[in-house]
Formats: sequence, structure tokens, C-alpha cells
Amino acid sequence: MADGSAIEWTEATWNPTTGCDRVSLGCDNCYALTLSRRLKAMGAAKYQTDGDPRTSGPGFGVAVHASALRVPYGWRQPRIVFVNSMSDLFHAKVPLSFVREVFAVIADTPQHTYQLLTKRSVRLRKLAPELEWPANLWMGVSVETEEAMSRIDDLREVPATVRFLSCEPLLGPLKDLDLRGIGWVIAGGESGRGHRPMSPSWPAGVRDQCRDAQVPFFFKQWGGRTPKSAGRHLDGRVWDEMPAVTRTA
Repeated sequence: MADGSAIEWTEATWNPTTGCDRVSLGCDNCYALTLSRRLKAMGAAKYQTDGDPRTSGPGFGVAVHASALRVPYGWRQPRIVFVNSMSDLFHAKVPLSFVREVFAVIADTPQHTYQLLTKRSVRLRKLAPELEWPANLWMGVSVETEEAMSRIDDLREVPATVRFLSCEPLLGPLKDLDLRGIGWVIAGGESGRGHRPMSPSWPAGVRDQCRDAQVPFFFKQWGGRTPKSAGRHLDGRVWDEMPAVTRTA
């Protein structure tokens, strides 16, 4: 858990699960995999039980952390919370019963707004009818390439208050985005060692489609050796549009 996040579009992170596996091109330079190695070496408890002594290779083992379910109750001030920055709650190895527990915590802490992101949109769609969807939960899918755009159709079937797309790392143009039922779009380039460059026309194209559809657009970064290497300006300005957040005490 991090109370105060470096991720521009959130305020805190909460990781009731850790670990994941590669499912698409967007996973190739996974920041969570790199960070997990460091956290394991530092002795962080969550990363000692992931089932992978290397915490490397094609992924790092999925683990659920029941003790983390109490974390949001300790935050006194309302905040926007990114759920599972170090995992994917809809990974096949996360039991439905635990997904329900996470959703129950979200429902029980309505003062916070939760942002949940997955690449496993098929499982999301299949489990959606078996879950109680809290009003303070935003649900998103990653769309890094045109090949991943089918995830948007899965997301559209989910009864979340806000459905959003994370086009990060953006690895190609996304033409003819169908933004029906989508309430927010994030776009950004890749960062870290071996980062893949992003053409300026790619995020500009996503932004223009958002403007046409009247969908809030958030440009996170150009990417580079570090996340902040090339800044956040797109066509001379910062794009920080977001859906309205309802704050309760």
C-alpha cells in the first residue's frame, strides 16, 4: 500500500493481491515485475510468498493478502485509490471469493473512490454478474494496441459507475475507438529500460476521438528512461481531464 502515489491519475495504491503473468505486448516491460524484485530483496513481506524465488522470468507468482483488506479502513481522509498496481484482481488464480471480499471493502468505504484495472477482460465479463458493484468503483481495461480493443466490448457489459480505458503503454495507433459507455480514457508512453517509443500521432489520435465523443482524456506521460523523462505536455498543454469524483466524509 502507498498512501500518496506517484501515478498522476490517482492518490493512493492498495494491493490486496500481488503477482501476475504476461498476457499481451503491454506486459513486456512490466514495471510491477521490476519493482517486485527490488521489494523482495528489501524483505517486503508480500513478496516473500509469491511462489517464485526469482521474482523474474515470464511473471511473478500470484498471492492474495487477506491482511491487506483492512488497509482502506485506516485512511481518515477520502482519496482516489488505484487497486492492485502490482497485480490483476481478475487473474485466474485469484478466487472469486477473494474478489468478492475486495468488492465488499470498497462498498464498506464509500468515502473513497476506487480505480480497478485489468487486462483479463473475458474473466471480468464472466464474473461481473456474480459480483455486487459498489457505486464508488471505477472499472477499466488496458488497451495498448488495436489487437486489445476487444477488451472494450467486454468492459461495456460491466455495470460499473465509470468504465475507463488505460491506453498505456500506447504501442500503436488506436483507430476507430468505440467509446460508447466509456467515461474516461488515459493514454501514455512506456518508461524504463528498453522502453518502446511512442509516436506523437498516437496519443493525439486518442485525444481527438475522446473530444469528439465528449469523453474525459488524461495524458499521463511521453515515457522514456524514467516516467518523467519527456514530460506530460501534448500539443502544448497538460491533459488532466477526469470523471467527477464524489467526496464523502
